[in-house]
Amino acid sequence: MIVEALAPKALEDGAALPGALLTELTALYASNEEFQQLSGDFPDPSDIRPEQVAAALADELAQPTAEVLLARSEGRLVAVAVTLGRHPDPADPDPWLGLLMVHTGEQRAGHGRRLAAYVEDRFRAAGRTGLRLAVLENNPKALAFWTSLGYEETARRPDLAHGRPCVVLRKSLSG
Repeated sequence: MIVEALAPKALEDGAALPGALLTELTALYASNEEFQQLSGDFPDPSDIRPEQVAAALADELAQPTAEVLLARSEGRLVAVAVTLGRHPDPADPDPWLGLLMVHTGEQRAGHGRRLAAYVEDRFRAAGRTGLRLAVLENNPKALAFWTSLGYEETARRPDLAHGRPCVVLRKSLSG
């Protein structure tokens, strides 16, 4: 699996993502209709449009320490991750994994685990001691995935963007 960062400048000042990449990203987001229904991030989870995906990514990259990571296998986009080097709450010292989504047709092939490990390794190499993420309470599959990777519940609270009930998880990156 090859991981590349989507440059923040790719969406700066109204710039458009290259058409082929936006098509791939839209297909990945649309393939996860079950998650989209749980999250409510798109008005119609069965009809996700390229302009909606571009706007969602632009919103993610508006955070100063955000990064969008694209994971490819055999040339195909198989997963995307969004990270935050710093949480908006200055009292929170850990980086956050805001999203990790694997194309539904590529699930259970280890891409999610490898991309999660890639993110952890990058933050560990940067001297960070932990990584946090939030899972929607109504998403038991995601909760099972993250706990299987060693993430432990630290809190339950609404997410900052939409007030949805979430389980906050943390994994130590030390030792």
